[in-house]
Amino acid sequence: MSVEVLNFGCRLNMAEGETLARDLAEQTDLIVINSCAVTAEAERQARQAIRRARRLRPNARIALTGCARASASLVAMHEITEIWDKPLRATPSVSGTNHARAFIEVQNGCDHDCTFCITTLARGASRSMGTAAIIDAAKAAVDRGQQEVVLTGIDLSSYGQDFSQRETLGQLVEAILRNVP
Repeated sequence: MSVEVLNFGCRLNMAEGETLARDLAEQTDLIVINSCAVTAEAERQARQAIRRARRLRPNARIALTGCARASASLVAMHEITEIWDKPLRATPSVSGTNHARAFIEVQNGCDHDCTFCITTLARGASRSMGTAAIIDAAKAAVDRGQQEVVLTGIDLSSYGQDFSQRETLGQLVEAILRNVP
């Protein structure tokens, strides 16, 4: 069997999951659980999917990635064979290539270190995608016939704050509107 990516949680996970599926298309017998740790329900669904995957494909490798990869209850599951960090990419993850709208990753990670949240631990510090790469992704979406893009990230309000010449999300949106017909 081929690779299967199961996404839980936010639109960013959807974009990352579809990008992972494209990147891993040559893999065999691999199930990737792209997890969410925002709610206990999301973790419960991921645990359920892991158990179901092991039952249905007993010889498959099962990789855990996403925010809940820092969750002790998921990491302890004996069904999981690999735990993956979120790979740092130069180009944004994009989902919805076969849908009416595209979800485009513009930012990942978080600098806030809230006591109730493991996002910083799971995804690291805030990192913004470059404007040119985001514009290229938006142009590709339009070329595919998609008339709507959704900009997504973990902490969108921090977009561009990690650049040497700080940029805002508003400036990014203006650049997309100016450069993408």
